[in-house]
Amino acid sequence: MKYIVLHEPLNYDGSQLQSLFSYKNFGLMGDSMSIFRGTCRVEQNEMVDIEDVLAQDWIYSEDMLHFIVEHFEMDLEKTIIRQRLLIATIKEELEKLGVTTLRRSGDDLYEENKKLSVSISTLSPVSTLIHCGLNVSNKNTPIPTTSLEDLRIQDVLSFGESVAKHYCDEVTSMRLARCKVRGVQ
Repeated sequence: MKYIVLHEPLNYDGSQLQSLFSYKNFGLMGDSMSIFRGTCRVEQNEMVDIEDVLAQDWIYSEDMLHFIVEHFEMDLEKTIIRQRLLIATIKEELEKLGVTTLRRSGDDLYEENKKLSVSISTLSPVSTLIHCGLNVSNKNTPIPTTSLEDLRIQDVLSFGESVAKHYCDEVTSMRLARCKVRGVQ
């Protein structure tokens, strides 16, 4: 699995959650993760989470760290498990930096009742996809949020790269774990 960290801002509007995003835009073929920083504004017509659509919610952040993950298989349940692995990985990387106040609930991270993350998994015609965004700033968010600034994370892209390395290592380790056991009858 490969990853790329973009050093130029890229705003997220939901349209980036598409098959072959990393390949078309950055030349990463196969299972991949793209990490970038930019605004987040997802309108109703780009929402993947129908629960949010029915509630007429929208997602907005003036500054967010984004992760787009693509795996080339068609098992949505496995991808939801990977999505939760990504969230757990983010929490572990924050704990390494001294952040001990977060809790994970499903596919999101919270500090008390304030949300740090947005996250969704979905299927494309050829792959499964995950988007996770972490508030860098919580200025003007539509719900109570916390942010990487609040948690005193200063080098946001380096943090994103640490998450990517950890996640990719976990995925590789799981694949290798399949190769070292014999079948039983």
